[in-house]
Amino acid sequence: MINIHATLVDFGGKGILITGKSGSGKSDLALRMIMENKAKLVADDRVNLEVIDNKVVGSAPIELYKKLEIRNVGIALIDEIKEQSNICLCVELCKNRDELERMPCFESIDILGISIPKINLYAFDCSTICKIIQKISGKFI
Repeated sequence: MINIHATLVDFGGKGILITGKSGSGKSDLALRMIMENKAKLVADDRVNLEVIDNKVVGSAPIELYKKLEIRNVGIALIDEIKEQSNICLCVELCKNRDELERMPCFESIDILGISIPKINLYAFDCSTICKIIQKISGKFI
């Protein structure tokens, strides 16, 4: 098992691992997905990762269970949670949308020897959640 700096939400039984530098919007994006799209929080700030049945599974460290940082507000207890989720997509956030390619090539990330599809996004675009849902489900909401 490894522990990484990231946020993990579950959307329709699929884990979305949100990575990026501090301040890139990981927790904010997770909060919007929970509030607007019925995602469930798995872990915020730190994520435990392990391989179970050839899948990367993420969970929260016990001290962070049900907790989500809301910048400029504090730590919130979230009821919409899932204890663990199979990671199906990695979303790497950038701090500046100019860092993104207009027509990116397919990317993946290796986590514990397993390849996971990856997309690079800017957390604060209005369309970010739609892009994630399209990537994970193959359709727009």
